[in-house]
Amino acid sequence: MQGREKVTVDDCRIIKLPKIHDPRGNLSFIEEENHIPFKIARSYWIYDVPGGQVRGSHAYRELKEFIVAISGSFDVIIDDGRKQKTFQLNRSYYGLFVPNLLWRSLENFSTNSLCLVLASLHYSEADYIRDYNTFLNIRL
Repeated sequence: MQGREKVTVDDCRIIKLPKIHDPRGNLSFIEEENHIPFKIARSYWIYDVPGGQVRGSHAYRELKEFIVAISGSFDVIIDDGRKQKTFQLNRSYYGLFVPNLLWRSLENFSTNSLCLVLASLHYSEADYIRDYNTFLNIRL
């Protein structure tokens, strides 16, 4: 765990993905260890989020994520225990890289939004930090 405490909200970054313009429709893509700084072990998507609902609200001990608004828009609120930063995702050719040990919440989903998440690890419940006070104890 040494050194991880130095990760802050400022380590999150928006990454512009390739966008191939075509009159028949545009195309974008993501390549592991090229556009994003990790190998993809898992992908999942969030959709049909009822108005006013919040997704996420947890941190990961090891897992890193890349979050893309494939359709629609939503906000990603990142918290490092000292500072919060909000990223609005609303273009399918931009994504947000989120390192481990940062609390994240997704909210303000527009109608018919589709959130794609690429993860650096396979699912492991043990990697989740679901209690904010536990997160603060680990971080601070």
